[in-house]
Amino acid sequence: MADDSEWMKLPVDQKCEHKVWKARLNGYEEALKLFQRIEDAKSPEWGKYLGLIKKFVTDSNAVAQLKGLEAALAFVENAHVANRTTGEVVSGVVTKVFNQPKARAKELGMDICLMYIEIEKAEVVQEELLKGLDNKNPKIVVACLETLRKALGEFGSKIVTLKPVVKILPKQFESREKAVRDEARLLAVEIYKWIRDALRPSLQNINSVQLKELEEEWVKLPSTPPKQSRFLRSQQDLKAKFEQQQVQGGEHSDDDEEEAAVAVDPYELLEPVEILSKMPKDFYDKIEAKKWQERKEALEAIETLTKNPKLENGDYGDLVRALKKVVGKDANVMLVSLAAKCLAGLATGLRKKFGTYSGQVVPTILEKFKEKKPQVVQALQEAIDAIFLTTTLQNLSEDILAVMDNKNPSIKQQASLFLARSFRHCSQATLPKSVLKPFCAALIKQVNDSAPEVRDAAFEALGTVMKVVGEKAVNPFLADLDKLKLDKIKESADKVELPGGKKGAGGAPVEKKPAAKAAPPPEAPKTSAPTKKASGAAASKPSAGPPKKGKPASGGKAKKVASDVKEVTEAELSDGVCEELAAGVLPENCLQALDSANWKERLASMEEFQKAVETMDTVTMPCQALVRMLAKKPGWKETNFQVMQMKLHIVALVAQRGQFSKTSASVVLEGLVDKVGDVKCGGNAKEGLTAIGEACSLPWTAEQLVSLAFAQKNPKNQAEALNWLANAMKEFGFTGINVKAFINNVKTALGATNPGVRTAAITLLGVMYLYMGAPLRMFFEDEKPALLAQIDAEFEKMQGQSPPAPIRFNRKSASAEDEVDEGEEQDEDGGGGGQDIMDLLPRSDISDKITSDLVSKIGDKNWKIRKEGLDEAAAIISEAKFIKPTIGELPFALKGRLADSNKILVQQTLSILQQLATAMGPGIKQHVKSLGIPIITVLGDSKANVRSAALTTLQAWVDQTGMKDWLEGEDLSEELKRENPFLRQEVLGWLAEKLPALRTVPGDLMLCVPQLYTCLEDRNGDVRKKAQDALPTFMMHLGYDKMNKATGKLKPASKDQVVAMLEKARAVMPAKPAAPAKAGGGKGSADLGGTASASAEEHPDGKPEVKKIRGGAAAKKPPSEESPPLIKDKEVNGSKKPPSKGKAAASTQQGPGTKKPAAKGLKEEDKSGPIFIFVPNAKEQRIKEEKQLKILKWNFITPRDEYVEQLKTQMSTCLAKWLQDELYHLDFQRHVKAIGVMIERLESEREATIGCLDLILKWFTLRFFDTNTTVLMKALEYLKLLFIMLNDENYHLTEYEANSFIPYLILKVGESKDGVRKDVRAILTMLCKVYPASKVFPFLMEGTKSKNSKQRAECLEELGCLIEGYGMNVCQPTPAKSLKEIAVHIGDRDTSVRNAALNTVVAVYNVCGDQVYKLIGNLSEKEMSMLEERIKRSAKKAPVKQSASEKTQREHPANPNATFSRKPAQEDPNKLKIMYRTYKIQSRQQHNEPSHNPIPKEFKLDLEKIEEDMIRDEYKMPDLIEHNLDELLEPIIIPKFMSRNLSLHFDDVHNSTASTINYVISQVASGDINTSIQALAQIDEVLRQEDKADAMSGHIDQLLIATIMQLRLINSTHLADDRVDKKDVIKLYSCIMGSLLSLFSMESLAREASMGILKDLMHGLIMLMLDSRVEDIEEGTQVIRSVNLLVIRVLEKSDPTNLISALLVLLQDSLVSSAGSHTISDLVMKCLWRVIRFLPETIHNINLDRILLDIHNFMKVFPKEKLKQLKGDLPHRTLKTLLHSLCKLTGAKILDHLSMIENRNESELEAHLRRVVKHTGNLSGMKSDRGNEKSGLRTEERMSKAKVSDILTEIFKKIGSKENTKEGLTELYEYKLKYSDADLEPFLKNTTQVFQNYVERGLRMIESEREGKVYIQTVMPQNSCDSVLSSNEEMKPASYYYERLQILKRRCGLENTSIQAGLNSGDGESQQQPTISLMSKPAVVSSTDMLHSKLSQLKESREQYQQERSALSPTRANTRSASPAGDLDDLKKRLERIKSKLQ
Repeated sequence: MADDSEWMKLPVDQKCEHKVWKARLNGYEEALKLFQRIEDAKSPEWGKYLGLIKKFVTDSNAVAQLKGLEAALAFVENAHVANRTTGEVVSGVVTKVFNQPKARAKELGMDICLMYIEIEKAEVVQEELLKGLDNKNPKIVVACLETLRKALGEFGSKIVTLKPVVKILPKQFESREKAVRDEARLLAVEIYKWIRDALRPSLQNINSVQLKELEEEWVKLPSTPPKQSRFLRSQQDLKAKFEQQQVQGGEHSDDDEEEAAVAVDPYELLEPVEILSKMPKDFYDKIEAKKWQERKEALEAIETLTKNPKLENGDYGDLVRALKKVVGKDANVMLVSLAAKCLAGLATGLRKKFGTYSGQVVPTILEKFKEKKPQVVQALQEAIDAIFLTTTLQNLSEDILAVMDNKNPSIKQQASLFLARSFRHCSQATLPKSVLKPFCAALIKQVNDSAPEVRDAAFEALGTVMKVVGEKAVNPFLADLDKLKLDKIKESADKVELPGGKKGAGGAPVEKKPAAKAAPPPEAPKTSAPTKKASGAAASKPSAGPPKKGKPASGGKAKKVASDVKEVTEAELSDGVCEELAAGVLPENCLQALDSANWKERLASMEEFQKAVETMDTVTMPCQALVRMLAKKPGWKETNFQVMQMKLHIVALVAQRGQFSKTSASVVLEGLVDKVGDVKCGGNAKEGLTAIGEACSLPWTAEQLVSLAFAQKNPKNQAEALNWLANAMKEFGFTGINVKAFINNVKTALGATNPGVRTAAITLLGVMYLYMGAPLRMFFEDEKPALLAQIDAEFEKMQGQSPPAPIRFNRKSASAEDEVDEGEEQDEDGGGGGQDIMDLLPRSDISDKITSDLVSKIGDKNWKIRKEGLDEAAAIISEAKFIKPTIGELPFALKGRLADSNKILVQQTLSILQQLATAMGPGIKQHVKSLGIPIITVLGDSKANVRSAALTTLQAWVDQTGMKDWLEGEDLSEELKRENPFLRQEVLGWLAEKLPALRTVPGDLMLCVPQLYTCLEDRNGDVRKKAQDALPTFMMHLGYDKMNKATGKLKPASKDQVVAMLEKARAVMPAKPAAPAKAGGGKGSADLGGTASASAEEHPDGKPEVKKIRGGAAAKKPPSEESPPLIKDKEVNGSKKPPSKGKAAASTQQGPGTKKPAAKGLKEEDKSGPIFIFVPNAKEQRIKEEKQLKILKWNFITPRDEYVEQLKTQMSTCLAKWLQDELYHLDFQRHVKAIGVMIERLESEREATIGCLDLILKWFTLRFFDTNTTVLMKALEYLKLLFIMLNDENYHLTEYEANSFIPYLILKVGESKDGVRKDVRAILTMLCKVYPASKVFPFLMEGTKSKNSKQRAECLEELGCLIEGYGMNVCQPTPAKSLKEIAVHIGDRDTSVRNAALNTVVAVYNVCGDQVYKLIGNLSEKEMSMLEERIKRSAKKAPVKQSASEKTQREHPANPNATFSRKPAQEDPNKLKIMYRTYKIQSRQQHNEPSHNPIPKEFKLDLEKIEEDMIRDEYKMPDLIEHNLDELLEPIIIPKFMSRNLSLHFDDVHNSTASTINYVISQVASGDINTSIQALAQIDEVLRQEDKADAMSGHIDQLLIATIMQLRLINSTHLADDRVDKKDVIKLYSCIMGSLLSLFSMESLAREASMGILKDLMHGLIMLMLDSRVEDIEEGTQVIRSVNLLVIRVLEKSDPTNLISALLVLLQDSLVSSAGSHTISDLVMKCLWRVIRFLPETIHNINLDRILLDIHNFMKVFPKEKLKQLKGDLPHRTLKTLLHSLCKLTGAKILDHLSMIENRNESELEAHLRRVVKHTGNLSGMKSDRGNEKSGLRTEERMSKAKVSDILTEIFKKIGSKENTKEGLTELYEYKLKYSDADLEPFLKNTTQVFQNYVERGLRMIESEREGKVYIQTVMPQNSCDSVLSSNEEMKPASYYYERLQILKRRCGLENTSIQAGLNSGDGESQQQPTISLMSKPAVVSSTDMLHSKLSQLKESREQYQQERSALSPTRANTRSASPAGDLDDLKKRLERIKSKLQ
């Protein structure tokens, strides 16, 4: 007892696992009571027993086990966590309970298994029971079979999967135990009840006695199918229905059970047989044998194999082609029949998997129907019927239609009969109008065929289709048939029996109607149509989507009532009849005065006419008679405009009010068109056209209008007709428009000479683009480039806009039938838009060009021949442009090349396939299985570039086909089975991208799930990651439950991991995309109530109108109340003129007339109150609920429906009802309107807005997921105003609000549109004012992890701004961690991301200095070097203290002299984009920066200021007189410099110009010509000043990039735009050339230009020289000359290494390119030849390693052979000359400069250089080495001497000439500097002493001048201008001041020749001085020059005197010939003269 007392005290769960059985028994009993007592299924108490339940059922004590089983059963029944224990518990039951002798234990075990099935664990239970069948204990086997039988009997075949059970059943019949066999028999009987004869094939091989017994048992079974009697927890609604049926006698249950009975396909229960390996090895030889017996033998072997009912999937392509060849070409009809049977067997055995081959076999079979032998025809029929079941009619349509016009009647007959048989297997869903239309047209032709058998077959086919889709769907296509033929078709339809006893759409009410959709039974059709509008709409609801089989007849009949009034038809009346009818309704005097000669009488007559029409009964109005009276003489030739206006207005009135027919319209249309362009009457004419459009439909009216307009020659009428049409399309919508006819007319208009007509045509095209999209442009690709540019510009305007909802409708066609038909057509064809236009494109058939020779070429063993074949195929497709899907054997040829060992050919094949998709369009669907799936296989290639190409091709195919065809069948899952990590990660990534955008997917997607789970555990990390990414997208379509069930087949360890991942995926599962707005009307009608349904029926385009209903207003009224007003409205509506405004029209058209005022009043009343309702503590309550997890946390990838509903519920208490309806309306325009109201009320409802702030922000996060740009921009506008308001109110966001909003805002920072990104950045800036920046920082960090590169870049930029603005404390959680994550992006693939990351780290560096290196952690060497370079540049450019805007330094190109392996030149455009983008960012930051810095931001401002100062002080020049000039002779007394320091301001600018220059350079690339010109002028001004030009250092690449961009902008935009004045363009060109010439005249700056920039610059300049448009402009030739000069300057001054590299790359690109490359390459080579001439001078400055690397890369692209193949030999010669020159100048040392070339030995370059070096070495001579050396030296010396002599001779010639003397002296000075030992004696000895003295003095003067300049250049950057001028450390020569005085006088307008003559009284020396100085100064006088001149005036006299004294010293005495005192006296006189002139 003591022991008992111990365990009695234990808790229940511990008792249950006690070692004493009595304790366990007691524990089980107490647990049972506890389980029955717990009411909450989710109680935590259940969790304690999760691990114990298995012990309950496996207890070793039999007594305790019984009680444990009872407790386990209670646990499973009541606990919500019970499903986690399924596998282990059921396994325990099978092994430890089913072997027990006690029946009670076995019974409880079965109950537990069944209970697990009930809680949705059927698959796991079934799996464990099937495992139990392999147990050696027969008792367990029997119990398992019995449990399976019971489960099937109770739950049915839908819950218990029969396939695995049927598979193991034959084995059980072979058991030695009789009990097992008997139980197996009982199970087989139970299975038979459910699937009937589908079971027979699987049991054919069991013992015959057993089979006989089974047959006897099966016969006894009742014919009625069994019913599911036990239901899953998720089927409780079915359970309630079942119980109700039990009470009522089960009268409605038959339909469901019939569906259940056919749910199992016998085919699915069979095991596939693999036959490809069993084929005879010599089959392909025998099938080609000459003897027919051998061919027959081969075919018989295949026939035997194909008799297997289910075949294993494989590559049957070769076999199918062989059989097809026999069918098509074999002369022996017996073999043809045999091959056809084989094909039928393959199609039957493979089913959908054979669809891949159907496209190539069907045309052959159809052609073979020319055979008349019955056995052949029968075999072919069987084959084609079997093949049809493997594909769709749509895929075969092209092939069938192709033979319908065949001359052979047998072929036409059999094609029609095949169609008739095929139609029987179709439904309304699979026979949309787009498929039916061409078939019906072809069959109608055959109905009139001369051969009776062809006619009968056509009647049968048409009858069948009428039976399937209904009479009303076919009737529109049979309009041209007479009554006899129609009756024959109807007779055929009555005879048709559809398979399975199906009823057609036009028959009686369908029996197989789903119970859930059971509307009012047979009473519904009897009710009158108008009073049952709501039910009619409900009945028609299924037809809004794909039509269902069981469509109720009530809808069809209701709509048939209205079908008779579809269109008003009217016979043409004679004039007499018209006069009689008109006399009956019009006053007599009115008719008489119609043709009066007096216009006033005619006007009075028109007024009476109008009154009569307005009061006339609409039903009896004789429209035709009235309009004919109006056309009566003078009719449309009326000369008085008032009368004509009245006449046109009456036409509109008659059309609006009466039953206006097309006959009546034809009478007036010509008159309306004639007046549509009239200034006074045009408006009335357009009103009349609009009224006719409403009466007779816009498509018809528009077609008549355009044909009439272009039949006449009045351009004004044509233009206005097109303008009306453009507007009408917006008002009526695009439905029904004959696009093809319009395009032809538009092309005519585009070719018109009148610009107004062309403009109107382009406007019309823009409207059509709204509806048709990008494919519209395909029709105009042949137009002239200028016209095409205008069209593109119009399309560009329309991008991002959505077509407006129609506001006008065709009144006569407003029947329900039209609505349904139109709805179907829109659903199928995309609303008449994109899909239609692809059908309109003229496509050519290229099958005849795909010859057998071409196919054999593509499959050749030699790769070169294969490549030729592929090239030919690509050329064929390219030439055809748009092709039909019939492409012969090409798919199989290309498929083979996808697996080619040569990867280049694989890529070429992928390119062809991409080309094929574009050319074929939607028709490419046929080839998805044969060619599309192999593309997926290529994704497994090891090379990334091949995979990338495959992915691009795949995308091109999916764009044309959609995803459905790719997901159908097992192909995709088979691909994923391949254990290829590359394939898996690419396919899963692709699926993860595509699946979220799909609304529905085929069920076959489930086949991929096992492979997905395998990938989740793949060894490759990338595969696992991609699989995890794809998991939520699979789940959104398949559902969590299905995915969870699929884990049952995994191993336990794997299962746990996968289930955990599923749980995670479930939390982030994206919502399915909503149905498109078009379909909203059809499906939304049921929710919106009777009025909505009715309104949808009232108009053919009912869908947009349904959106116009005010939310909820209609839904509140019951349908019975809505119906009566609706009838009235329908009667009255026709007599009222529809309002022209959108909203009014919508309400008039769709709502009851009596209700309209009430609804309007209600709307106004609702809107008068506040839109936000302040509820105290409501926000706090919502925060609390979210924390307690009572509501969903606002956290998702894409918003699911439950989030939207939750927000809607929360907002209902805080928002006005009408506003909430607007906010949640389907129409985006309502959203825009609602946001507009919120903006208006923002200020007045501040408190309430803040109270609802969390909800408002959440709603806007939903808008971030919309694709409509209009809504998004409006939303961002509101948010900016909202955050400004919050800042004003000093409100701070809560964590709850921030977490719900900021992550989604950051998503939009990566938006592709600049406007959106700009607004988001502005909002983020404002956000930091209402929410701590340190808390915004983590959100931005999270944003940097996005896949969107734009988002990453923008987030990084924002992070940099935060750090700049708020310091390092903003970095959360720690600076180190944040910086490490930021630094990771320095290695990003995307350039903009790299730059943003570098800029952010630089921003950190600016804040914390070198500590940044510790914070960022370890970087790779490459990344670290990039960072160091960037930091170095930023430090070099920026001063220590600078504004935030200046810290964002732009990226500069890499060091041009660095050694690197250059990538292809296409990277340069990206660089341009990045730098241009940086300019824009800098300008934005500078614009937003508060102007606290006193330094101006533009050069322009500074220079203007200086200029103003200069002008203001200009008249102080006479102040010079105040200085006593005599004092200049006294060197000790120096006058004090009293002038104010005017240059200080400029120097400040000069010292902080980095950001200023950036900004000015950014303006160079401006789209505005004037802005660009101003910026260029400022830069030119700086470049022309030697002392200021240094500021441009480091900005040269930036300047050149901006200039290149401007050149491109001119080329692409300004030159093409007629509105731009070409004089402005020339002016801009001149500024560009001027600034570039200034830049390249300064060698130090010119050498900073990097290689890539020089390449782009040279390309731009060459293209400009070749641009004929420039030559055509006046003064254009001058621009070309400037370009020539600039090119020469660039070649002379640029860094030679960069220049040669740039030219080589440019030459390579121009030779590779096909467009205009010949001319470009010639010019590039001329530049190279010029550079080669300079090589002797520049060789020492060239980086030979880089040059040789570039030549090596060039030779790789153009090997010697390829180079010689070019048209001319000039490229080859150029390259040889360059190499020869380099070798000649460097000798054998050149071979040491190949270090940068990898695999030198394989390089052509090295071999070539060795040959050249060897050759040049041999030139020296062939004697001894010493002799050779001496000879070489002598030769070199001789050559050198000759060269020196030539150079010096040339120089002395220049010195001797008057014009070039200065240039010659300068060259001689430079030559002496370079060659100090040069001997000039031979050249001077024959000259006079005067000349020798002159040369010597000139050289000394140049030397002294150069010394002065050096001084200025070294001091200028460090000190201000005045400090330089006041420095007396070095004295300048007097010549310097002569020059300065000359400049001063010239600027002040005081220069004259006498002064010049007086000053130049000395010898040659003084004559040269002005020339020297002027050559060194800019030609254009700048304001800065003038300033410096003024500042130096006061010192010139004193310095001159001192200089002269130093010049008279002994060292310099011989250099002067003029008296200094004389000079000074002369100077005094000159200054006196200046003074007197100024006075």
